[in-house]
Amino acid sequence: MTSNPVRSQPVRVVLTDVSTAVVEAWRAAFSDTPEIEIRKGSLLDVTADAWVSPTNSRGRMDGGTDAAVKRHLGAGIQLRVQRAIRDRFGGTLPVGSAVCVPSGAVVPKFLIPTPTMEASSQNISETLNVALACAAAFQAVHQQNSRAPGSIGSVALVGMGARTGRVPARVCANLMWTGYTLFNEHAFADFDDLRSTVLAQLDDLEAAPVTERVRIDPARRGAPRR
Repeated sequence: MTSNPVRSQPVRVVLTDVSTAVVEAWRAAFSDTPEIEIRKGSLLDVTADAWVSPTNSRGRMDGGTDAAVKRHLGAGIQLRVQRAIRDRFGGTLPVGSAVCVPSGAVVPKFLIPTPTMEASSQNISETLNVALACAAAFQAVHQQNSRAPGSIGSVALVGMGARTGRVPARVCANLMWTGYTLFNEHAFADFDDLRSTVLAQLDDLEAAPVTERVRIDPARRGAPRR
């Protein structure tokens, strides 16, 4: 499950959601990252090499974005996702991990499920799961491009946890910013490294206001910077 932490070429990132509140919160949170494309609309309408689908640890695509993606790509996508989770993680995908599977379609070529919750429809509004899931999704893109350079040149994400996870739009946006920035400022060897880096600082992070953007300092394991 390890990967070379040296980064590949930049990937086009699109944030898209049908919720006006989420889109507006993204525009505020990502105001200093103009390379990110933000749009209002369905993930299913975005032309990208990979779609990121917030999921649960078992890969049951039975709600929210997961269910819409399964209807769009066909029931076989859930079988591929759960097979990947079984083969690589023993059947349970931890929060802060992701799998990248062929979609069976032309667009997208890949689906990247990353859990924001352990069970379906779990309330994650008081957790940092969105930041972990967002960082894990970009780690999965990096791993795929390490295996097959250039195979993912663009990726689209929705508002993670903003629907079934009941995460407020502003919190969702700031945690996704944290996950994106975390990944771009620190090269992780694998998902275990990603999780341990965040969890080592979890007490300090949880003490910060959930509406505040938090950037983890890769040079210091003891405290986050803001």
